[in-house]
Amino acid sequence: MNTQKLLNLALGGLDSLGFRLDQMGITGKVNRHNIAAFLMAEQWHLEGEWDSIQARVDRRRSQFEHITHLVESRADSVLGPVFKRVNRFRTGQ
Repeated sequence: MNTQKLLNLALGGLDSLGFRLDQMGITGKVNRHNIAAFLMAEQWHLEGEWDSIQARVDRRRSQFEHITHLVESRADSVLGPVFKRVNRFRTGQ
């Protein structure tokens, strides 16, 4: 059975369920259109959540890179003169 036939069968069952519930007076909101709208809204919601997570990860990565750059530059400024002095003693100057 191909996916289109399976999809049509599922939507037909959903329509039948909505029709039966409507006949019983339970609800008139279970149909393929409302389900599709709900799924599309949830898809947009999940995409928004994913974008939010990606933005937070990118921000943390940027902060981490900034901190490592600061540490490296400070280490160079502090340890640079020490290494120069050690190298000067090694060469005997």
